Amino acid sequence: MSLEGFRPPFYLGVDLGGTNIKSGVVDNDGLPLSSVSRPTEADRGPEVGLSHLVDAAERAVDASGIGWNQIRGVGLGSPGTMDIHKGLLLDPPNLPGWTNWPIRDKLAERLKCSTILENDANAAAYGEYWVGAGRGTSSLVMFTLGTGIGCGIVENGKIVQGRHSHGGECGHLIIQMEDGRLCSCGQYGHLEAYASATALVKRALEALEEHEPSSLRANLANGSLTAHAINLAASEGDLLALRLMRETARYLGVGATSLMHTIDPDIIVFGGGMIGAGLPFLEQIRSVVQQIAFPLPSKETRIEFAQLGGDAGFIGAAGCARMSFGKS
Repeated sequence: MSLEGFRPPFYLGVDLGGTNIKSGVVDNDGLPLSSVSRPTEADRGPEVGLSHLVDAAERAVDASGIGWNQIRGVGLGSPGTMDIHKGLLLDPPNLPGWTNWPIRDKLAERLKCSTILENDANAAAYGEYWVGAGRGTSSLVMFTLGTGIGCGIVENGKIVQGRHSHGGECGHLIIQMEDGRLCSCGQYGHLEAYASATALVKRALEALEEHEPSSLRANLANGSLTAHAINLAASEGDLLALRLMRETARYLGVGATSLMHTIDPDIIVFGGGMIGAGLPFLEQIRSVVQQIAFPLPSKETRIEFAQLGGDAGFIGAAGCARMSFGKS
């Protein structure tokens, strides 16, 4: 491919997921030259996973039209508990058997290229900050709404990693102190237990078990009750679906307000599959924030949808490599 319009140096971003690996080469302005995806096969263990990471990286560089000698550094975004500074995965729930795995150094050795490790939600947040919805801002909070709720915080151009690599885990903000819902992490009352796509479906199932009238019962019968189906039913006027979506927006508004009162960012961004609910859902979140947040931040803090979609992870990971190796 032609490199006209792309500005060196170039960085490789790798977004490791429990199901798929996405990788791409990105230029100094955050423009992707390539994007490839392949299955992770995480259950086959870390050595097989490492080979798949290498394969995804090599395919991304091949597709970019440049050589490895033009790659200044590699950024790897990964889920799960980790020690970012040591480059270790500790006990990632979506990567069984990858316990205490020195993934950063293993990948750097195989690729023969300087590599940095970052939490996947942090990397996606940095991508949105760098070249997405937060471009031109000084600070950003990003919630990723999917099976769980991921979150990343960028303040003055730097990712908030925290002293123990667990900064920004805002899907686990406690929003219900007593008799809270069970979260996937095993604790109770966390935002993720109320407002993730998984939680939305669970709340719908509970309502249907209580015999609330709803067109969603047809989805229950054919096994297609999903967050998307609930949103679709809401758009068609189903009263239960409308209530569930309204409640979800309220939970997310509470989470957003907590971060506004803590970080006071320029922008809060929502990404992930649930943003398919569209502008009415975003407006509901905004309305909740306006009702419960301090007046000035509720007026000045933008609340938007993410712009980079599924590319945010590898673009942001490449941006993390740029932060670490750009001046070398």
